[in-house]
Amino acid sequence: MTNGGISTARAAVKSIGVPRLRLPSFPGISGFDGDVFPLRPAITFSAIPRESPMPKPASTSDLHDVLLESYGVNDAMNQLLLAHLDPRAWRAKPPGERGNGRTIAAIFAHQHNCRLVWLKNSAPHLKCPAPLDPFRCTLKQAAAAHKKSGAQCLRMLTDALSQDPQRRVPKFSRGSWSQVWPAGGTMFAYMFFHEAHHRGQVILLAHQLGYRLPVKAAYGIWHWEKLWKQAGYKTRPR
Repeated sequence: MTNGGISTARAAVKSIGVPRLRLPSFPGISGFDGDVFPLRPAITFSAIPRESPMPKPASTSDLHDVLLESYGVNDAMNQLLLAHLDPRAWRAKPPGERGNGRTIAAIFAHQHNCRLVWLKNSAPHLKCPAPLDPFRCTLKQAAAAHKKSGAQCLRMLTDALSQDPQRRVPKFSRGSWSQVWPAGGTMFAYMFFHEAHHRGQVILLAHQLGYRLPVKAAYGIWHWEKLWKQAGYKTRPR
């Protein structure tokens, strides 16, 4: 800030009577030593509710369980959106040019059907639920299908992330279009973030269509302590 700018700012502050705060001097920073800035109302930190003691961070040996628990609440997030989605938004056409983008029904069908591809290619010994028709499936059918495919994917990950030399899921294949990966942390990351990406699409699309999700759903997916408890885990995010 130039000297002229500083003088102008000081004059403006004085003219409107804003409380002032004199900042400490920072040698070597031109234009900042002792400058006067308006003081915003202070935040009373005593009014912020205190959290329960933070759990101990997960140990290296515990990371296996943490990843499985995280994927366990993944479908709970989808179920939360499905439970509170306005039925009128289910097949509503996305804004923009006709045929440009999926409906919310098609997004949830896509998520479920992708899980089936992962299961068939990576864990053929696990039974796959029936696929969803993106043009005909109902909200209720999608919720039931997601529970089934989510449970099977969790079984697949449980084996894939184990240290058992005889594990039955040594690889992760996303389909014929992609390269095969060794089963492991990247497999978990892809499966989780693929669905997180589409959850964001659903929340935004519902808002654009005029059927905004309630706070307990759109923001409930971030209340992980609560999701952990509802999933029946005796632990907490860590």
